[in-house]
Amino acid sequence: MSVPRRAPSERRALLGALAGLVALVLAAGLVTHLPRWLAGDDPAPVAEGVGRPGAGAGPGPGGGRGDRRTPEQVRAANAATLLPNGTRRVFGADDFLVAYYGTAQTPALGVLGEGAPEQVRERLDAAARPFARPGSPVQPVYELIVTIADAGPGDDGDYAHDVPRAEVERWVAAARRHDALLLLDLQPGRTGFLDTARRWEWALRQPHVGLALDPEWRMGRREVPGRVIGSVGSQEVDRTSAWLAGLVRRWELPQKLFVLHQFRTDMVRDIAAVTSRRELATVQHVDGFGAPREKLATYRAVVRPQQFRRGFKLFYDEDVDLMGPREVHAIRPAVRFVSYQ
Repeated sequence: MSVPRRAPSERRALLGALAGLVALVLAAGLVTHLPRWLAGDDPAPVAEGVGRPGAGAGPGPGGGRGDRRTPEQVRAANAATLLPNGTRRVFGADDFLVAYYGTAQTPALGVLGEGAPEQVRERLDAAARPFARPGSPVQPVYELIVTIADAGPGDDGDYAHDVPRAEVERWVAAARRHDALLLLDLQPGRTGFLDTARRWEWALRQPHVGLALDPEWRMGRREVPGRVIGSVGSQEVDRTSAWLAGLVRRWELPQKLFVLHQFRTDMVRDIAAVTSRRELATVQHVDGFGAPREKLATYRAVVRPQQFRRGFKLFYDEDVDLMGPREVHAIRPAVRFVSYQ
């Protein structure tokens, strides 16, 4: 994607070869662990430019169909893989994230579904470019709703359904080609977030794929999506983030983007108790729509700057006087992630 960000390094080929060499060394049993800089434990940015995120990974051990590598080879390759910003941290280059949100094959839930990945890429590129600032490159994100809340119970009674795996694989591959991050958004209905997230483990093993929780659609045992605003407790958020952080450690992955959507204070119960994890870049994403004054009032009522990085949603259809990049950059506490729906 052509939005401004750090230029590719000439060391890309060298580090890509290093990933393969490390995989062979581990497979031969010549070493039993990786140095801290290669395993990604050091929070400082590492050298720029290892290939595309998740290249060759696939569900065998790597998460994609037909991957014949051993788990040791997958971990070694992941440990030398950088995110598109040239580091192993989501905000490692002081990035500003810009996303298109929606689901596959339909525009009903957001702009992401209004075209094929190549068409969406062009539109997101144009929307993201004006957000770039000196020292703060723009990182494109595709936020794909993979579990969608339903008004009816369905065969399993959970009031939600998963989009076809083939569609998710299509967006996993497109994000890799476009040097974008992919964010899997969950609207779980009556099922818990952790059980729902586990169904998408195959995709979350990819280095460039993160997770978003949308409590609006987390229903209680007698609640129905669309009739009530859902909510989630801090313990369920923590169980889900602990599982995701464990996936990062187990597969030597770069840090993952972890987003918590919210537009009312009661949507996340006991939010002060939500745990921060170094394996995850956690963002509290405020989703209120309306005129700028209303949106900012919602943001200031909900946001917890001492605890999370901040996100802000812009609605092409529901917002009145859609806010532009200059207005978003002027928001305080400062926003680091904006998504368009």
